[in-house]
Amino acid sequence: MLGVDPGSRFCGYGVVDLLPLRKFKYVECGVIEPLKTRGIEYRLGELARWLTDVVNELRPGVIAVEDCFAHRNVRSTIALAQARGTVMAVAGMVGIPVFSYAPKVVKRSVTGRGAASKEQVARMIQALLNLKNLPQSDAADALAVAMTHGQKTFLEDRGNTNMDEMR
Repeated sequence: MLGVDPGSRFCGYGVVDLLPLRKFKYVECGVIEPLKTRGIEYRLGELARWLTDVVNELRPGVIAVEDCFAHRNVRSTIALAQARGTVMAVAGMVGIPVFSYAPKVVKRSVTGRGAASKEQVARMIQALLNLKNLPQSDAADALAVAMTHGQKTFLEDRGNTNMDEMR
């Protein structure tokens, strides 16, 4: 499962495998940072290229993306929506289904609190995935989105004892 925390300046991504018994295996995470000196169209193009490379290399079965939320700054909200649209366009081009989750749902699913801070999410992701180092906050958020989808998938399939590993 590829989780994405979209943004036109910093876009976090994280990949986990869902194992039987609601266990997660860390695969990879990172932050895509398009050149901020370029216009939005170039940054979104760079984001699309990076995400396409990640998808082609890691072959996720699904993409889970964080929903947009309203900023006080309308321009920031629009930039976030454009980055999210780029993620969805990449998914559509390669034929991977996309699932969306609200930020509060993601935070609640990994920390137990819908109002958890970015640092709390990162520390919980570090603990849940047994990571040696604390992941960058955008990458941790992306891993949290992927794990949120994995938990939902597990709950829907918990009656199926032959559930295979899922990326």
